[in-house]
Amino acid sequence: MDIKNKSITPRDVDFAQWYTDVCKKAELMDYTSTKGFIIYRPYGYAIWENIRNYLDKEFKETGHENVYMPLVIPQSLFQKEKDHIEGFAPECLVATLGGGNEIPDPLIIRPTSECVFTDHYAHIISSYRDLPKKYNQRCSVVRWEKTTRPFLRGSEFLWQEGHTMHASEVEAKEETLKMLEIYDNLGKDLLAIPFVKGRKTEKEKFAGALETYSIEALMHDGKALQSGTTHYFGDGFAKAFGVQYLDKDGKIKNPFQTSWGVSTRLLGAIIMVHGDDNGLVLPPFVAPTQAVIVPIQMAKEGVMKKCHEVFDELKQNGIRVKLDDSDKTPGWKFAEYEVKGVPLRIEIGPRDIQNNVLTIVKRNDGIKEQISIDNVTSEVNRLLKKMHEEMYQAAFKNLLTNIKEVHSYEELKEVVNKGGYAKMMWCGDEECENKIKEDTNATSRCMPFDQTPFDDVCPVCGKKAKYVIYFAKAY
Repeated sequence: MDIKNKSITPRDVDFAQWYTDVCKKAELMDYTSTKGFIIYRPYGYAIWENIRNYLDKEFKETGHENVYMPLVIPQSLFQKEKDHIEGFAPECLVATLGGGNEIPDPLIIRPTSECVFTDHYAHIISSYRDLPKKYNQRCSVVRWEKTTRPFLRGSEFLWQEGHTMHASEVEAKEETLKMLEIYDNLGKDLLAIPFVKGRKTEKEKFAGALETYSIEALMHDGKALQSGTTHYFGDGFAKAFGVQYLDKDGKIKNPFQTSWGVSTRLLGAIIMVHGDDNGLVLPPFVAPTQAVIVPIQMAKEGVMKKCHEVFDELKQNGIRVKLDDSDKTPGWKFAEYEVKGVPLRIEIGPRDIQNNVLTIVKRNDGIKEQISIDNVTSEVNRLLKKMHEEMYQAAFKNLLTNIKEVHSYEELKEVVNKGGYAKMMWCGDEECENKIKEDTNATSRCMPFDQTPFDDVCPVCGKKAKYVIYFAKAY
């Protein structure tokens, strides 16, 4: 039974409106009276919780501890690292009054927390025995955006931000790449999203970092979405904030620092990579509800009893399952859970019970299967794994199809204007980045780790090429 949701604008008619429709109709968020600040409704927040839980386990297994830092940063503290303040100053929300009185040192609502972490580390690190320090916090940050869109770009968003200190440059750089790998695995294991990953250019790196790495996802409309970043700072912040320690050799040294984070942008990625014209399509392992049971002819004898039996068995075996025993019609329920992207719909009616079977419908392709009720747990687990793999492979195929090697400036413009990644050889000059952005509104996304050259010259300026790089229009 294919029920089209007429209240959702088709993707290929108006992608931006489709996205907004899905955010609202799937009850992921709501707007507030303050521009750029959204309400994360329970269903949307539950997706974020599952992302957080996955990462929390990975972080703790790699020796990281959770902390919480203050919401506000004194302006004098924020100004200690000149590149950092220059990069973030335009986005800062600043409090100048407290209790009706002027605050002598205005307080910046955190746009990121390098400053408070480094200031704290200056108080607790004094010996090589104190290293490494590997902290992570989950919080909200504020960046005063002119143009906002739910999850993708907001004046306030939720994220996790890790901040670490290490005794050696080698160890800090290893940490930066290790966390990038954890984020990449998040895409593979939980989100069914393949990422392009690599190093950012000098122009696009994080304010104050020596090196920035990113994971980049490709949306249905051909635009890229920076989905997470890791940064290597060297010892610059440590010197600016006076973080020192006595090493084994008796010398006073500055530690080397990293930071890394992903945010609720990932919800936007899930929506735009996997969604369809009927609404959300959630990857099974991140979905708040993995299977919903819809009774058919629920007033008939035995139907609800069997539904509760199946519900109890699935729940006891770790499946996130819901039984919709409301008085709404099955057709209404089908449409509701289709919009919300629930991976599996389980239908149980009198005929199914008579034959000891139930019907399962996969959200990603609408394919129905009848399975034995006796094997419901193993079959549901099989279908969840199958659906995850199908969704990942579909997204991976779309990604590969939309990476195009370009050898001329005209080819570059054609690819980025159509949508997708233009893979090109680049001379390394920022002038070429600026020209591409000016002419096409595309930006450099990253330089992949595989730097196997495929051309001799930069197609923008004709100079000798040094790097393989991806350009795309982006959110």
